Parts: sequence; structure tokens; C-alpha cells
Amino acid sequence: MRQIIVVAGPTAVGKTKYAIEIAKAFDGEVVSCDSMQLYKYMDIGSAKPTAEEQAQVKHWLVDEIDPKDSFSVARYQEMAKACIEDIFSRGKTPVIGGGTGLYLNSLLFEMDFSNAPQDDELRQTLENEAELFGPEYLHNKLKEADPVAAERIHPNNIKKVIRALEGAISGNTITDFKNCQEKCKDYDTILIGLTRNRAELYDRINLRVDIMVEQGLFEEVEGLLQMGLEEADISMKGIGYKEIIGYFDGLYTKEEAIDLIKKNSRHLAKRQLTWFRRYDDMTWFDINDYENDEAAIEDIIKWVQAQKTNR
Repeated sequence: MRQIIVVAGPTAVGKTKYAIEIAKAFDGEVVSCDSMQLYKYMDIGSAKPTAEEQAQVKHWLVDEIDPKDSFSVARYQEMAKACIEDIFSRGKTPVIGGGTGLYLNSLLFEMDFSNAPQDDELRQTLENEAELFGPEYLHNKLKEADPVAAERIHPNNIKKVIRALEGAISGNTITDFKNCQEKCKDYDTILIGLTRNRAELYDRINLRVDIMVEQGLFEEVEGLLQMGLEEADISMKGIGYKEIIGYFDGLYTKEEAIDLIKKNSRHLAKRQLTWFRRYDDMTWFDINDYENDEAAIEDIIKWVQAQKTNR
């Protein structure tokens, strides 16, 4: 059975470094599972792998999409599966690295998007809201648009909530997807979850935001606005971009915008951990249990080798 390796976890936990080292250990290539790193020109705020990091192993689905274009989880699934097949065709190992839960679901489970309403922009907006604000926010929105559907759909079933909202907003008939619990049969998956204790993770988030600002995050957002991007564009609703637009609009001081980016990033990390902990077959590695990253990576590589041998 063909195998893929998934490296998931909250923002700033260290997924990029770990995915690269695991890919190097198993003759692999990294397929990004990040909703912001897909976009061109959005390098700093998305914490995109550096040129040096991308030179160590080939990265897929980074710098692929114009930030003005609409994008959906259905298109991500199509592109990512094509990348995975390309990697397999050359005898290499696909390593999926990232923190966007909706995108990862599309690779792990049998999700047929063929009968979904074809308003990509609406779907992308709803997916983005689910990622940024959590399932309860989206479910409350459905309560207003279609109370009957909201009554029968659990808030955590984000896929069905989004489809119900699409139907309620667009007037299209909703055709249920197959239950999203059926695992994808295209490959076997080795699931790795990375975590750190909360204090250290939050410190890493805060430090990373400070570094982004030093690297020119405000200038990056200003340049995107000068290119014609607007607050209404889905790409500009990502954390680190929408807050700085608020600063340029006079809603916050620079310091307030920076603090808001840190706060929203911390909230995102909590939601990501909640999402990934729903995967029963994900094995978690607490990086704080190790002396350093290198020791943790060594242990994870040994564990992956054992998994590959025993399956």
C-alpha cells in the first residue's frame, strides 16, 4: 500500500522544519497543506518556507495562486492529489505539511465535491470564516439563514454546515456528500501531530509575529494593496493581513495591530489543536519532552520507520 506522511499541528509549532527533515529521511517531497502559503506575493505573513528551506527538498503548492483568484478546498484537493501522484510516480514519499484542517480532511477522507454548488467564491469565504473564527461562528450563521438545517447538522460538521449555508444563500438544492468518516482509499496515511506546552507555543507565536514585522510585514501588506488587492479579497482576510489593513484604515495603531495579530494567531492555534485532536489515528509528539528539535526529529523518524515496516 502506498503511504503518505502527514505532519500537522498548530501555527508556529515548527511544522516546516520537521516536514523537511522527515522528507529528507524518507526520500520525500513536501506538499503544503496551508491555505495562505498557496498565494503568490504573500511571503512574510504566511510564514512561507524560505528559499533555503525549499532548496533542501522540493515543496509543492507554495506560490501557486494569484491572491486575486478564488480558491476552494475542492480545488486544493484536486491539486494536492495530483502532486501526490506525481511524487509517487517517481518512487518518492509524499510528506503533507501544514495546519489547515479543511484541506487535510480533503486528503484523508473520501470527499466528493462533484455535486456541490459551484460558487467557489462563496465557498472560499465560508471556509475561510470556519478557519478564522471556528465552527460555532459558522453554525450561528446557518441558524439565521436556515434554522431547520442548523437543527439537524452538528456545529462540528463544518463540511455540511458550509454546504447548507451555500444552499441557503444561493438557493441551490443541497445534495449530501457521503459521510466524511470514510477514509481515502488511495493511500495509507501515517499521521504525526506536533505540539508544545501552551506557554512556549504562545511565546513562539509572539516572537514570530515580531520577526515578521521586522522583516517587513506592514510593507508587504501595503504592496499588496497597491497591486489592487482589497479587504474584500479572501486572501487578505488571513491573520496578519486583515489586522494591518485595519491599521491602514485607521482602526488601530501599529502597536494595536501587532497585538491583534498575536492574539488572533494564539486563538488560531487553539482551534487547530482542537481540530487535529479529532483524528483518532494521529500520534502526538510533544516537543517539550525532548532536549531539542534534533532529538525530537530523530525519535519521530525512528517511529515513522517502525510504522512503515509494520504496516
